[in-house]
Amino acid sequence: MKLFEYMGKDIFAEFGLPIPKGRMVTTSDGAALAAVEIGGPVVIKSQVLSGKRGKAGGIKFVDHPEGAKAAAQELFGMTIQNLPVEILLVEEKLQIEKELYLAITIDSATKQPVLIASVHGGMDIEEVADEHIIKKYIDIELGMQNFIACDVVRRMNIPLNSSQGKELVKIVDCLYKLFIQKDAELVEINPLVISGDRVIAADSKITIDDEALYRQQDLPHVEERTKAEKAAHDLGLSFVELDGDIGVMANGAGITMGTLDTLSYYGGRPANFLDAGGGTGVEGTAKALELILSRNPKSIIINIFGGITRCDDVASAFASIKKSRNIPVPVVIRLVGTNQEAGRAILQDVGIEAYDFMQDAIKKAVELAGGN
Repeated sequence: MKLFEYMGKDIFAEFGLPIPKGRMVTTSDGAALAAVEIGGPVVIKSQVLSGKRGKAGGIKFVDHPEGAKAAAQELFGMTIQNLPVEILLVEEKLQIEKELYLAITIDSATKQPVLIASVHGGMDIEEVADEHIIKKYIDIELGMQNFIACDVVRRMNIPLNSSQGKELVKIVDCLYKLFIQKDAELVEINPLVISGDRVIAADSKITIDDEALYRQQDLPHVEERTKAEKAAHDLGLSFVELDGDIGVMANGAGITMGTLDTLSYYGGRPANFLDAGGGTGVEGTAKALELILSRNPKSIIINIFGGITRCDDVASAFASIKKSRNIPVPVVIRLVGTNQEAGRAILQDVGIEAYDFMQDAIKKAVELAGGN
């Protein structure tokens, strides 16, 4: 479960991490009042569970409190990656001298917490060259040792005897305590700002392990799913909205991911992830198609490798849907596996030729969508 920035900063404050003066608001009048209370220049941030808010125009800087209301009204009218802006965070504008990166997550290979730091904050960590990234693995039995925090600060070229260095050592220790006590999968500060003698968490990102939510009753519940994703969850389907224009349906998480990767390889852009699983009948297949069509794709690729899921059952379900309603975009089907010949005969009756190979089907779907 991901937390909004303002929620993360409330938890930061609870664990002694320094945060800017600020307040969450849900109205433009509230933003104006918060700006007056804070005084001076402020930054108004859209609260959505999405990255790159700044590039999307979701962050506004206001020199005077009088402009906060107009800026907030503009932000409340936005959507960022299909997420409506319904909450804002109004904060003091920081005088930034240096932006750092600091995070703790779980390394799946070593099954240990790993502390990640860099002097190149303010950008996605994936964009930072490896030589500028510091990683320290933490023994879960021993916890965060002082020498680990000190070594990270030293390697960030910040003197340990300076006020900033001493503060950073404390921040590393507090961040680890938060990570452990809140059952987090990720705690991230990007950027961690140096402003004079102050070291301040200018942003927060916290992801809580869903399996541990039963013992984190004090945390707010955040619903991350879009309307379509909620509908899919209610149907027992795994569906995630993406930003492309080719609808995707497959029968298994692995084959669905493989379909997305192959689409990208051939220059296509998937509009969704949809794992329909096994045994989806006519009604389930129809509802799955409705979810895909809600993304307004230019084409649809259905990739079925039949095992428990019989190809003739999938073909019968799709043929029934095609006969009963208009599907306004071209559909490409790859159908291989149990009872594939019977399934292909059913599809031929409704004018669809099934493909043997995933690559061929995907290339056709990309072509029909106006790609390569």
